[in-house]
Amino acid sequence: MSVAFTKDEDHESAAANLPDRPISPHPNLVTPSGLAQLEAAFAEAKAAWTAAQAAGTVNEDRTAMARATRDLRYYTARLASAQRIDPVPDPDRVVFGCTVTIEREDGRVQTFRIVGEDEADPAAGSVSYVSPLARAVMGKAVDEEVTLDGADIAIIAIR
Repeated sequence: MSVAFTKDEDHESAAANLPDRPISPHPNLVTPSGLAQLEAAFAEAKAAWTAAQAAGTVNEDRTAMARATRDLRYYTARLASAQRIDPVPDPDRVVFGCTVTIEREDGRVQTFRIVGEDEADPAAGSVSYVSPLARAVMGKAVDEEVTLDGADIAIIAIR
């Protein structure tokens, strides 16, 4: 057996043994749209797993099967632990699922929605409820100020 063949086979075996995606130790709070995103991701993972099995024997593409199996385990666990939190209409304090507008001491105004970890996307204006920013403003009301990393932040709107 050639050394090159053995190394390729070892590389394929190593690629097939992907580590699990880390699961957060925090409660898996989700908004209704976050739950829908998890369900869609689970369906995609299940379809990828089915496609990897249908493509032939597992030995032909162990990496695709490993990736699909890993993702299926992750989304199964996340769906099983999901705690749907419905939005609070007209909240008077910052709570999970609401949209908060803040003003930083340099005058910048930012708006973000507080969501679950799996649905957080800061570039799209949503932050995880366990993020430092969300934790700093949770429970606060309009016109209250908080300090985060030595900078003052004023809450100017909650919806």
